[in-house]
Amino acid sequence: MPTTYIANTDHYNLVLFRVASVRKSLWIGTADIKDLYVKVGTGTKPFLAVLAQLVRKGVEVRLIHAKEPGPAFREDFDQYPSLIEGMERALCPRVHFKLLVFDCQEAYIGSANLTGAGIGMKGENTRNFEAGILTDDPALVSQAIQQFDSVWMGLHCKTCKRRQFCADPIA
Repeated sequence: MPTTYIANTDHYNLVLFRVASVRKSLWIGTADIKDLYVKVGTGTKPFLAVLAQLVRKGVEVRLIHAKEPGPAFREDFDQYPSLIEGMERALCPRVHFKLLVFDCQEAYIGSANLTGAGIGMKGENTRNFEAGILTDDPALVSQAIQQFDSVWMGLHCKTCKRRQFCADPIA
């Protein structure tokens, strides 16, 4: 797939659709995560249900986010034991990037948080104005992987000047 610029509803149509088709790994980096719902046929279901299904299929799912999500997210999360045991999570209050890396072959790099207003099902007139790219360009994918991985491995933790705000330091 060539690099594709995406805006508004394209985030939902292209990026979230791609999430459901990963085979080996899905890395998600977002500043904010909320109780996001996705379309399934004629109905809807929590995005966490999609992630739980991936985990049950043996997909490596990693999530880095900046703060603990709210109570609605926690209620949904607790309904999926496979996520509790199988999804890897890290908190970093400095994370502001929005990245999704699909099977280390494609990446979404953009502005949309993992929220209804950012990348989800909010209506056209209530959704945030977002922009991003979905790409399989090796140089862009490699940069996204390197940025995600450096935070995931805690490479910035020892010199971080925001450590006092970190509830669960990575390293």
